[in-house]
Amino acid sequence: MYLNLNYLKTATILLLFYTVTSLGYQNDSVNIWIKMSKNKELNRKHKKILLLKAYNYVNNNSKDYPLELSSIAYEFFKIKDTVNFFKINKDALLLAKKTNNYNVIGDAHWNYATFFVRNEFYEKAYFHFNKAYDCFLKINKKKEAAQLLYGMAIIKGKYRDYTGSEILNVKSIEIFKELRDNKNLYRVYNHLANLQSDIKKYNRALFYYNKSINFLNKTKIKKKKYEIILNNIGRTYFLKKQYSKALEFYNKALINNYQKENFARIISNRAYCKLFLNDTLGVRNDLYKAFFIRDSLKDKTNILASKLYISDYYKYVKDTLKAFQYAKEANILAKQIKNGGDYLTSLKQLANLDSENSKKYLDRYIEFNDSLISAERRIQNKFTRIEFETDEYIEETERLSQQRIWIIVTSIAGVFILSLLYFLRVQKVQNEKLSIEAEHQKANEEVYVLTLQQQAKLEEERIKERNRISEELHDGILGKLFGTRFGLGFLPIKGEEQTLEKHQSLLNELQDIEKEIRDVSHKLSDNFSNSDINFTSIIKQLLEDKGVIGNFTHNITFSPDIVWKDINEITKANIYRIIQEALQNIIKHAKAKNVILDFSLKNQDLVIKIQDNGVGFNSKKGKKGIGLKNIKTRIEKLKGSIEIKSEINVGTTLLINTPYIQKDGKKTINSVNN
Repeated sequence: MYLNLNYLKTATILLLFYTVTSLGYQNDSVNIWIKMSKNKELNRKHKKILLLKAYNYVNNNSKDYPLELSSIAYEFFKIKDTVNFFKINKDALLLAKKTNNYNVIGDAHWNYATFFVRNEFYEKAYFHFNKAYDCFLKINKKKEAAQLLYGMAIIKGKYRDYTGSEILNVKSIEIFKELRDNKNLYRVYNHLANLQSDIKKYNRALFYYNKSINFLNKTKIKKKKYEIILNNIGRTYFLKKQYSKALEFYNKALINNYQKENFARIISNRAYCKLFLNDTLGVRNDLYKAFFIRDSLKDKTNILASKLYISDYYKYVKDTLKAFQYAKEANILAKQIKNGGDYLTSLKQLANLDSENSKKYLDRYIEFNDSLISAERRIQNKFTRIEFETDEYIEETERLSQQRIWIIVTSIAGVFILSLLYFLRVQKVQNEKLSIEAEHQKANEEVYVLTLQQQAKLEEERIKERNRISEELHDGILGKLFGTRFGLGFLPIKGEEQTLEKHQSLLNELQDIEKEIRDVSHKLSDNFSNSDINFTSIIKQLLEDKGVIGNFTHNITFSPDIVWKDINEITKANIYRIIQEALQNIIKHAKAKNVILDFSLKNQDLVIKIQDNGVGFNSKKGKKGIGLKNIKTRIEKLKGSIEIKSEINVGTTLLINTPYIQKDGKKTINSVNN
């Protein structure tokens, strides 16, 4: 009788498990439990028991086991127990921060990064990779720091930040070379080659693949990894359209194949390559064989790739219906797993196969491609830029360094030139704006002056017309009435006494009418200052109009000592604009119910007081709006001054003083040229 070796092995492991879990706590118990949990023969339940046992012990003695706490969290991640992973990793991080244990802080951040990479949250993963890198750098753990640089490089490559990814790869190569870590050098050079292939620098990619093989040959894992690099080289030759050379490397990769997943990838790539050599022998079988392997592994990303290849195959053999079917399935799957690149490929394939809806697919292709580029740029901007420059880096990446230097110099020069142009442009715009404002102000004042002059002419004509009517009433109508009354008075009228009394009464009434006409004539011919009426009436009309808009009552007073006709028209225009701006501010901000406007003379100054009972403001804060700035500018032109008094919920008062000196040496306001 022969015993089943696997059965015996499993039984031994389980016996050891129960022996270990039944032991009391010992100094090395934690490490034994963690090591046991890594055994592949144990199921998830048994692993969890061991890890919880280790955690409970460490939790009670956490000061002695900070790194073990992080290791337990990582093992929980490996068995996909997310709840315990996050809980224990958080405990490890908090404990390590209290003691500034950068080794454990870095390890905990690395755990988070690994989790987020596995679940494709690459922005968060990059953040934690960078945090971990900083920690290991501080304690001079070079190997861990280099591995983290490599992790960040892979993420940048996924978002097509090829330059950033190259820089991180080269930095990690520098460290791995120093440590003579051939295994990691093989990985980094392989990724560096993949990046060159993505940017269509195929010869450079082949150069890096060969370097990767050189380092792989110095490791113990070379037999298991040849298939990966040989497949990648085949893919590069395929992209170079050297299909025979590509096929040669795919066949070499199959000889060295050890894993199902890689086998499916290689036969799929080889079959697809044969299509381009017009060789369909065995192509369909290989494509489907790869598809079924990937389906059994539930590898959705590569199932998607298989569907696209199969669609291309059916398109090649002119079976449009099946080609469309697989392209459509690929499109749905790409959308489901959020694979942007293959989603675009499927849209292009559908556009080629369905001519009727081609425009719809192409429009969607353009729209999605634009959104994908925007998303990638947004994420790239979030990544921390790690800059470095060493002698070995310059030697290894001379091409990149020169390119970077030129970019920096050109960028600085470009920024400087653009900044200079922008500064000049801003200055020009400001000067133009000031010029336009000055011209606009001058034009407004000229319009106002012309308006006053026009009103003065109209008023002069009205006065002439009144004088004419006065003369007509006095010399014409009044004279005729007098003559008529005089004639009627001397008529020899005889009759009854009642008739004679009525006659006399009518004569008396005519005399009264003559008196009334004489009074009207005198009033019409009375002299008054039309210029005073012109300006004051304009101010009154302005206040009345603004009162209607702002829903406030108003009072206005003019000192009789002010001789408005002696005041320069431009000065009047400025006074008008000051009052207009002040009233506009009251409407916009004050919410006043009453406004008082007063013009007076004080110590040879014209004093204008504008007062409201609105909400007021804190004048000590010094925050002034554009309205007050305009008022101050006009007052400065008049060589005057302004005082602002305001209290919250009481109101605001503006006291404006301007010089008042007469043209003949007595009193008038200075003429102010615009």
